[in-house]
Amino acid sequence: MREPNPITAAAKASGEPVFRQIGVGPWSQEHPDSPRPDDPAIPDFVSGCYDAALLDEGDRRNVLDRYRYWTVEAIRDDLDVRGRHGFEVAVENWTHDFNIGSMVRTANAFAARTVHIVGPHKWNRKGSLMTELYQHVEHHPSIEELVSSWRAQMQREIDAARHNADTADADRSNTDRVNTDHDDVTAQPCEGRVVALDIIPGAVPIESYQFPERCLMLFGAEGPGLSSKALELADDVVYISQFGSVRSINAGAAAAVAMHCWIAQHGRGIQQS
Repeated sequence: MREPNPITAAAKASGEPVFRQIGVGPWSQEHPDSPRPDDPAIPDFVSGCYDAALLDEGDRRNVLDRYRYWTVEAIRDDLDVRGRHGFEVAVENWTHDFNIGSMVRTANAFAARTVHIVGPHKWNRKGSLMTELYQHVEHHPSIEELVSSWRAQMQREIDAARHNADTADADRSNTDRVNTDHDDVTAQPCEGRVVALDIIPGAVPIESYQFPERCLMLFGAEGPGLSSKALELADDVVYISQFGSVRSINAGAAAAVAMHCWIAQHGRGIQQS
């Protein structure tokens, strides 16, 4: 019989690991002196917010503490109300890349506005760990259709900003009117850009790139990277500086780096649990 590796044998004998328990138990155990929050008789009752099964059995999901016992729908709606960030991410799914699930999970962690999946509808959900339930995910048949529809949305945002500015001006009296610079009012929508992440000649390093507040980040498949059409349609091409022997890091890791770069430049600050 083959002798076990000494490190493996020592690890088994160490008594480790002892994992801490995540989440909370049944409501009756955690809050024995408090009424259930799904009881319509309580003063601050909110219909549809709490999941009866989770209240009965406990909530061990990988969610922030403020969302304990909440339904999936309530969590997703609250993320929308609190405000998602201005960046969106898109990934080409032509090779059924296993990194897509990881990208969706990271997009949820950083409150991306939307995740766009380009190509076949089916994608590998294993790495997302169910976070797609809380994240807006849209599907597109081609990168050209995605970029076209995204630019149309940017134009609608610009038009809405201009309309709001005109309405605000019209509501002011001539005596207390405040001068409004329409370019300033619409600056954020106008800055929306398509940003491709890939290592190609002419790309700029991510360390010196200033992400627009409204942008669509494009990511390609593991290995081949972005398609020619994606690079053709991008406004900017950005690469992540690397110092080892391989040409690229995996797409899931690249997406995480890029999203956090956006957060470092535009994020709302430290997120509390």
